[in-house]
Amino acid sequence: MASGANTGDGAAHQVVTRFAPSPTGYLHIGGARTALFNWLFARHHGGKYLLRIEDTDRARSTDAAIEAIFDGLSWLGLEGDEPPVFQFARTERHAEVAQALLDAGHAYRCYLTPEELAERRAQAQAEKRPFRIVSEWRDRDRSDTPADKPFVVRIKAPREGETVVEDAVQGRVAVSNAELDDFVLLRSDGTPTYMLAVVVDDHDMGVTHVIRGDDHLNNAFRQLAIVHALGWTEPVYAHVPLIHGADGAKLSKRHGALGVDSYRDEMGLLPETVFNYLLRLGWGHGDKEIVSRDEAIALFDLSGVGKSPSRFDTKKLLNLNGHYIREADPARLADMVAPRLARIVPGFARETGLAKLIEAMPELQKRAQDLDELARGAAFLFAQRPLTLDPKAEALLTPEARALLADLATIVAAQKDWTTSALEATLKSQAEQRGLGLGKLAQPLRAALTGQTTSPGIFDVLTLLGRDEALARIRDQAAASTATTESGGHGHG
Repeated sequence: MASGANTGDGAAHQVVTRFAPSPTGYLHIGGARTALFNWLFARHHGGKYLLRIEDTDRARSTDAAIEAIFDGLSWLGLEGDEPPVFQFARTERHAEVAQALLDAGHAYRCYLTPEELAERRAQAQAEKRPFRIVSEWRDRDRSDTPADKPFVVRIKAPREGETVVEDAVQGRVAVSNAELDDFVLLRSDGTPTYMLAVVVDDHDMGVTHVIRGDDHLNNAFRQLAIVHALGWTEPVYAHVPLIHGADGAKLSKRHGALGVDSYRDEMGLLPETVFNYLLRLGWGHGDKEIVSRDEAIALFDLSGVGKSPSRFDTKKLLNLNGHYIREADPARLADMVAPRLARIVPGFARETGLAKLIEAMPELQKRAQDLDELARGAAFLFAQRPLTLDPKAEALLTPEARALLADLATIVAAQKDWTTSALEATLKSQAEQRGLGLGKLAQPLRAALTGQTTSPGIFDVLTLLGRDEALARIRDQAAASTATTESGGHGHG
């Protein structure tokens, strides 16, 4: 189906979309994608993107969850264009609309008790038929209702014909009105239900396009009953398929991280990665995988949203993050890596270490897939001597390798020009003279200089550490050859 802007009143009026999370926990990755699609659709059509916090469930809504949602949206650059609307604060307005429906004869006071409803539900189950509420209060004269009994307000749902949703993603979806029952608008304590609040808020906020998960598709038929009863303009609906795990099951905790904060804090991903990945999760433009923010705004439309659930692929996500890390500004990366480095390197101080971290970043970012990997890759620069060697590095430093390090320390100490090109020329020449491949020299050097078997290029390591520190580290491990030979044990650990 064509773009939502051409499927209803969006063509004549400014497009207005909304993201309306319930603040009962973190910003779910599926919710973040819904926010993204709403943001992009509004941007693409030069419209407005609004936020609404659906906090009517007072028992489960928390301030911490509201903060987590705003924090996640801010990180992704998906803040609303106006201050957020809080649904609970609009309770009086919702009740006012329910009263208008009562006054117009489109709703009624229902005095069925919870016990009566439970009994009818049990009977329907026993007779193996679907339970539909048929209330004897629907057509009762108002003068014939009790004055002191509790009641709920129910919509008079249509009973003939069908309700149709011309969905901008799913296409035409119809439900027989015989399947819809008279659902509750106001509870017996006078508080509005979700169904009523959503319709009133969308109308009052001027929402033209309701873009949300397809788990809300059934709600659309009920919500349209309210819209039609009030004579309001139908929004354009676009119900987006849910995200599934790699195994095809609905995304859940067992598939890994679910909250946007986990992707940022625990997985060390960049916001542009998550933005790009969520965009491609259920929307496509040809074979294009890497899509910038500006390109996404230019290209995004509902016609590109698929009808089938998309599968979440963590490996693909990490590969994409590797791409964005390689593209990122070194100073920006260093700023994000510094707190992670402080957690793994005792004594690392941002004030004294940041300049060196920025200098090292162009080399480090070539091979990392996340911010933690960058931090681990940079750790050697700030490690205290004598280095702690990891087991693989220790295994490389045999007595022969340590003897070679002693020779190399003398040769490298004589190096006047401490640059990567000059150091490379010297070490290559040494390798040739000894009839060794360069790797045979580089491996023990890497172990001595970094305590690891992987690092940036060995000549970059030497220049990043600087002459004094590099020489001291080589000499530490060379000196350990005597101890190793005498004790038959290992060097510095």
